[in-house]
Amino acid sequence: MRRHALTYHSFGSPLEALKVETTELPGASEGKLRVRMLCAPVNPSDLIPITGAYSHRIKLPAVAGYEGVGVVIDAPREYSYLVGKRVLPLRGDGTWQTILDCDPALAVPVPDPISDSVAARAYINPLAALAMLETWPVKGKRVLLTGAGSNCAEYLGVWAYQHGAKEVVGIYRSESRIARLEKVGIKPVSIQDTSQISHVARESGVVFDALGGPVAADILRTMAADSTFIAYGLLTGQAIQLAPKPCAHYRRFHLRDSLAGMSAETWQQKFVSIWKRLGQTGMPSYQVFPGKEWRQAVEAALHPRGQKVLLNFSTLGQ
Repeated sequence: MRRHALTYHSFGSPLEALKVETTELPGASEGKLRVRMLCAPVNPSDLIPITGAYSHRIKLPAVAGYEGVGVVIDAPREYSYLVGKRVLPLRGDGTWQTILDCDPALAVPVPDPISDSVAARAYINPLAALAMLETWPVKGKRVLLTGAGSNCAEYLGVWAYQHGAKEVVGIYRSESRIARLEKVGIKPVSIQDTSQISHVARESGVVFDALGGPVAADILRTMAADSTFIAYGLLTGQAIQLAPKPCAHYRRFHLRDSLAGMSAETWQQKFVSIWKRLGQTGMPSYQVFPGKEWRQAVEAALHPRGQKVLLNFSTLGQ
């Protein structure tokens, strides 16, 4: 059995560092599920590590990709009921490959009504959004989102209303995002409208920041006492320059910290909640690229124009 994988041996630009590698696979590792991958999203969280941003915790060579959906083609006897079923093969080897082996306790079964395109995107952003809303309550508060065109920000906004938020405001960079934000009930504010951003920041009880950089720093300096600023992303590639004593409570969120002590049972239960929420939430549109066009897929993800990107693995290696 042959496996084709998008692998990187050194850090750098994803278009330069990634290479398709083909290997002959033995039988499935003992105690593991063997999964044939169907599709996976191309997210900033997949591409940023390839640049070396988190080089201290990545062992090279590495297969890219953190999420996706596939079909189980082999399993230990106690998990034989999963053969032929779709799962999310997560928290193990990179998902940008045609065949991978994963821990059956952490493989998340996908309910039949959930489409491949929804399942493939059900991990990083939904789980992060849910964890943040459970950690920092938003009931009765105005919520401000930066990087509001991102998937995670959209989940935060839509689900914040389900958690009782009074209003959700989203800062966008591209006008192509406005219609989508308004459709899901997020009040759009341009990143260029600094006076409006300052006004909303002063009135917000919770800020979820995906950007970092000077915009985030200005918001943090403007926020009122006893409000909370959660830094969870770095889309600008710039750290926040913190004031000596900001009035707001500054917190950082990393999904890996939430997962560190989580049992397999709790992990599986999180997805029971996520499947219910995703079934009620219209996800952003997406563009599918065949595996052999992975360069075009990465290029589209690096220069987003409103559509998210999915990579189909049926032709990877051809």
